[in-house]
Amino acid sequence: MSSLSASAENLTDTQTNDGSSMCLELALEGERLCKSGDCRAGVAFFQAAIQAGTDDLRILSAIYSQLGNAYFYLGDYSKAMDFHKLDLTLARSMNDKLGEAKSSGNLGNTLKVMGRFDEAAICCERHLTLARQLGDRLSESRALYNLGNVYHSKGKHMGQRDPGDFSDDVKEALMKAVGYYQQNLTLMRQIGDRGAQGRACGNLGNTYYLLGDFQAAIVHHQERLSIAREFGDKAAERRANSNLGNSHIFLGQFELAAENYKRTLSLAIELGERAVEAQACYSLGNTYTLLKDFSLAIEYHQRHLAIAQELGDKVGEARACWSLGNAYSAIGNYEKALHYAQSHYSLATELGDPVGESTARMNITDLRKVLGLPEITPTDLDAISSDSQRSKASAEQQESGQTVRQFRLTPDGKKVEHHTKGESGTIMQEDDFFELLTNSQSKRMDDQRCSLKVAGGSVAHAEGAMRKPLAAQNRNPPQTKDNRNALLEMIADLQSERMDEQRATLPGLVNRGGGGVILKGAANAAAPDDAFLDMLMRCQGSRLEEQRSELPRPGEGMEDGEGGSGRRGRSNIGATVPDEDFFSLISRVQGGRMEDQRAAVPLGVSRRLGMAPNHIQPPNSTTTKEPGKKI
Repeated sequence: MSSLSASAENLTDTQTNDGSSMCLELALEGERLCKSGDCRAGVAFFQAAIQAGTDDLRILSAIYSQLGNAYFYLGDYSKAMDFHKLDLTLARSMNDKLGEAKSSGNLGNTLKVMGRFDEAAICCERHLTLARQLGDRLSESRALYNLGNVYHSKGKHMGQRDPGDFSDDVKEALMKAVGYYQQNLTLMRQIGDRGAQGRACGNLGNTYYLLGDFQAAIVHHQERLSIAREFGDKAAERRANSNLGNSHIFLGQFELAAENYKRTLSLAIELGERAVEAQACYSLGNTYTLLKDFSLAIEYHQRHLAIAQELGDKVGEARACWSLGNAYSAIGNYEKALHYAQSHYSLATELGDPVGESTARMNITDLRKVLGLPEITPTDLDAISSDSQRSKASAEQQESGQTVRQFRLTPDGKKVEHHTKGESGTIMQEDDFFELLTNSQSKRMDDQRCSLKVAGGSVAHAEGAMRKPLAAQNRNPPQTKDNRNALLEMIADLQSERMDEQRATLPGLVNRGGGGVILKGAANAAAPDDAFLDMLMRCQGSRLEEQRSELPRPGEGMEDGEGGSGRRGRSNIGATVPDEDFFSLISRVQGGRMEDQRAAVPLGVSRRLGMAPNHIQPPNSTTTKEPGKKI
């Protein structure tokens, strides 16, 4: 397979295709922009390259591939699929087997994210077949990895239950994922690619976690952790610790889980990941609840609550209030437990979470009985919600008032405040205040106006005009045709140099009459010059196939993500609650241990209620599971 620089040399030999030269240069700029992270601008250059046209199908194939990757990065999977299909068609027409393998893999990844798993599997299997026919072990390893991702995503999408609680179809898909990941890991060990081994181990650990084989999950996550430390990859180390903590929880090894979560917390703080820091605090709070160390549980849940409020994560805030209510109830502090139960009810109402409302209402009722308070009524519950809304409005008013107070501290603010008082010392009305503010600021607004030099005037006169505000020179200039024409000519004269300075230039291009561009040194010919070819050789040392590789895409793919589950339904920003809700998961695994965690109620009350005052059952959040996200 030839490189783009070789394609440029072919164009130089023929000396007949100026359009292809332009297409190539525009494509190079698009590739540079995409690699720098500006995919939207890169797409514009690739589209321009297609419009310029080329007879070289290899260049066109590479452009289609890059456009597919760019749209994938931008989240427009439908367009990404269309361009990868075009790339696949061209590769087949040229009998380019390696190109067909690459485009099949890219198309398979796109179909996977779109939830079309069976089609994705067919594309990835074609990629694997071609890679093996070509004897390309690196391409073979990518195909195996992609196939593992497809079946992992398919299993998660079909299952969406607690780890280990899946149907036979789901288990079959997950076991296929394990098989492909194992083959990928074996091949990477033979090649000696430690980084790829780490990713394979992370994904194997997550898949075994979903299958309920927590011992196997721990073995692979431990290896992932070791490789991450080897490379100094703090982010991968944090993920491995989080995954290890989740697996230890299911085995009842709460002390080990707490140690892993503490390391997760420390690394999240070091990396500046506030949302992950909150998730680690949430996990630690629940783990110490299981260990019956309620004081530590409260400490970590308070930290989680503070970050959830900081990031505006209402779901996380509601879960923190619910957890704090459980913990305070467990130590007999029913007043604080009632306070957090009421906060939980208000947040659940605001979120439109009926299950959360029901859970909070039940806890409020039981806690009021324990405290000897009257039975709660619907009116009381409405009052709780109203208080929450008033508190929210009050907070917004306080924020607005703080802005006003900050203005009053400035010199202008003090002047305005002084003049807003009348002779009797009373404060003027709001309309009067704003009228006064407008009058006091009018001169400053004129001072900020841009002044233009007078056409035909002397330099000294022009400089004086620049210092003098335009409004002060002549507030009502005569509106004659000559004046208007002179003004327009003056503006054009002043702005011409600035307009030229703002023009964007492409490397290797110069302006052409009529608004177009031509290659440097090619005013009349169609071929690029030596400087252009030198630039190609420096920029395009890589082979064409490297342009078919996927662009980096944050939060996408299956590479050893969080907890075997991933963020579903929310953005990571402000998502302070891990997807795996410990109480809902542990209720299946731990069985009778949950009853031991219920707070004891005074004997007389418990006989009347027939239950503990604080039911440890999770309110379902309003978020939904979204397939295809990284685990």
